[in-house]
Amino acid sequence: MLASALEPLNVSRETEQRLGVLADLVQKWSPRINLVARSTLGEVESRHIADSVQLFGIAPEVTKWVDLGSGGGFPGLVIAVLAAELRPEMSVVMVESDTRKCVFLRTALRELGVEGQVMQSRIEALSPLDADLVSARALAPLPKLLGYAKRHMAIDAMALFPKGSNWQSELSEARKSWHFDLETHTSVVDPSSVILEVRELSNA
Repeated sequence: MLASALEPLNVSRETEQRLGVLADLVQKWSPRINLVARSTLGEVESRHIADSVQLFGIAPEVTKWVDLGSGGGFPGLVIAVLAAELRPEMSVVMVESDTRKCVFLRTALRELGVEGQVMQSRIEALSPLDADLVSARALAPLPKLLGYAKRHMAIDAMALFPKGSNWQSELSEARKSWHFDLETHTSVVDPSSVILEVRELSNA
């Protein structure tokens, strides 16, 4: 699954190895601070990392990528690893309120040898980050997620949100409060899941 997600990006062996190190770090830390659900701990590469890789493949070249509620580093750390090789000029910012998870994120960046900024804060408490691209995975239902994202999106920015099989009901609810252009991308990890590509976001 990870190999098929990486194939279009044509990354180096070093980048593949870094993603393997990330998987090991998540498996090492997760039992202590719950980075991913215990039931998915054996699927870090095939599920969590592959799910994050496909966001990078969808994204255009941007200057500033902000990942909200980065938690265990998905997609933020994966984006930072891929950017180190493919888009070294892009800055990656991860926003996380949990102190222990911020320690993990900073440790992982150091051990992976890649650049990234970790901001410990609640999303709504931060001054607007003026991001070209905002992402968030498993953070909140879409209506609330759009509110978080809107605060930190620059003019003409886009957002990428992986969503599970109930995405259409979340979308219907979000349309009541928000106007936006939407493109959906079927997930390579699960055909019933999608990545929502959101542009032109405004209050209804």
